[in-house]
Amino acid sequence: MDAANALDAERVLELAAKSLFEVFATTAMGTLVVDREHRVVWISEGYRRFLPALGTDESHFIGRPVEEVVPNTMMGRVVDSGQPILADLLTNKAGTFLVSRLPLRNEAGVVIGAVGYVLLDSPETTMQPLAAKFERLRDELEAARREIAAARRPKYTIASFIGASAPALEAKRQARRVAATDSTVLLLGETGTGKELLAHAIHAAGRRAARAFVGINIAAVPDTLLEAEFFGVVPGAYTGAERKGREGKFRLADGGTLFLDEIGDMPLALQSKLLRVLQEQEIEPLGSDRVERVDVRVIAATSRDLAAMVAAGEFRADLYYRLAVLPIRLPALRERLADMDALVEALAEDIARRSALPVKPVSAEALEWLVRRDWPGNIRELRNTLEQATLMTDDPLLEPRHFGAAPAYEVPAPGAPMHAAATPPSTDAAVLRPLAEQVAELERAAIDAALRASGGNRVATARLLGMSRAALYERLARWPELTKAAGAAAPR
Repeated sequence: MDAANALDAERVLELAAKSLFEVFATTAMGTLVVDREHRVVWISEGYRRFLPALGTDESHFIGRPVEEVVPNTMMGRVVDSGQPILADLLTNKAGTFLVSRLPLRNEAGVVIGAVGYVLLDSPETTMQPLAAKFERLRDELEAARREIAAARRPKYTIASFIGASAPALEAKRQARRVAATDSTVLLLGETGTGKELLAHAIHAAGRRAARAFVGINIAAVPDTLLEAEFFGVVPGAYTGAERKGREGKFRLADGGTLFLDEIGDMPLALQSKLLRVLQEQEIEPLGSDRVERVDVRVIAATSRDLAAMVAAGEFRADLYYRLAVLPIRLPALRERLADMDALVEALAEDIARRSALPVKPVSAEALEWLVRRDWPGNIRELRNTLEQATLMTDDPLLEPRHFGAAPAYEVPAPGAPMHAAATPPSTDAAVLRPLAEQVAELERAAIDAALRASGGNRVATARLLGMSRAALYERLARWPELTKAAGAAAPR
């Protein structure tokens, strides 16, 4: 471009800028110009009509700081940042206005001031549909934030762990003790003993209670997806990955607590990566070459014997020692039968609340029958039993017969007449036992046979029985003698 053309181009730009300013100044309801020091240097005739309402003497506004002339103005921020505010609502004593603010620059690009326009007076009425839509979207966003916060808020406290027996009190004492620290906690206990409840309670009693509590059941996630679940995925990391990427559980729990349920089911290949995160508090999302810092308190839980798994080479010893900094063993229900009354009462109330039914108390005879059961599924099995009995009868009081207990028959004295009511039925005695006991025996026999047939291979056993590995491990934790018997029967 030659010199003449360059001058013409500059002249066109100057005229365009001048024309644009004149159009805005004449069509806008008011125009205001300030200098680098935020002082008012010019104000349009249209803007002058707002000044009396603002309490400003027209003869003294030039040269005054704009903050003194126009309350709540953002003109100073535009000057200092050099960034425009194209549309905003300004509210002060003169009313509510739709305004636009633009920085002014010299030939070198340096901000030398700003210009502001009043585009619309009383936008709350003239722009009511748009304002209503904005208000609705803001309310929906706030409601969504509250829902997310509620979902991640701890559901239970230590008081939610029902029981006053010695084993229950000891578990709660240890939980309160570890809640005061940020160290890793390992919850050990059979399935159904309340490990997840206690994890929530420890989080709620600690300094991270206001932050997120995020849980993941490792046994429920396929091995191939676990790494993505833990550490996240960057956009386009692999074919089929989400275009926006994906936050991992460690990132979601940043500042809070991550609960790793069924940690004993974690694949060996991923155990080393988890160990590194616990040691360094750093994660590396899939497809990324960037390490991210996280601040996460980990609570792990398992119903399996991790020490035995370490000895068998199924679990890394260094990870086990890192997890078991503060181990807490949760007692089985059979070890705290003194809590049965309180547990039954609390569970009955919760079942009634969730099913919208009146509370059905348990008779003394039924409670005694419940105490005599073995409860291999612990409190989870107890709840299931109570819920079935509650929903399957209209009777207001739960008796032994509602739980499948056989009635007691009196044996007549020698020489006394035999009454029909006192004659026991001819049904086989084995059938009169609780159904849960008979189902458990059948399960145990089937698992024993499958273990022996597969030479103790648990993956093959689960496949033979058509059940998940997690379900198989749960049963083996209940009957550890099956694994020993299968190992002894395996060919050498």
